[in-house]
Amino acid sequence: MKPIHNISPQTILPSHLTRPAGTSQSHESFTNLFMEGFSRVNEMQQQANRAVEQLQTGGEVNPSEVLIAVQKADVEFKLMMQVRNKMLQAYQEIKDIRI
Repeated sequence: MKPIHNISPQTILPSHLTRPAGTSQSHESFTNLFMEGFSRVNEMQQQANRAVEQLQTGGEVNPSEVLIAVQKADVEFKLMMQVRNKMLQAYQEIKDIRI
């Protein structure tokens, strides 16, 4: 089994998340970061829906590309749901703190 090499935050995360603090050219709010994520998930799901529709109507589309698009949309959606669940869990913990 070969070890996995060359995996760094730059290959996984968007560039604005991997820059050191203070080097950001624009100050994005926490809300904007999540809204961009939600819109990215929505766009991927729409692309997958269009690909499936083309496949069903007999369009010139490769079935493996349709499967890949659907899987990407599914993974993105599951990731966003996990982030949402963690945010809700953190909110509940903060809410339950007694002052």
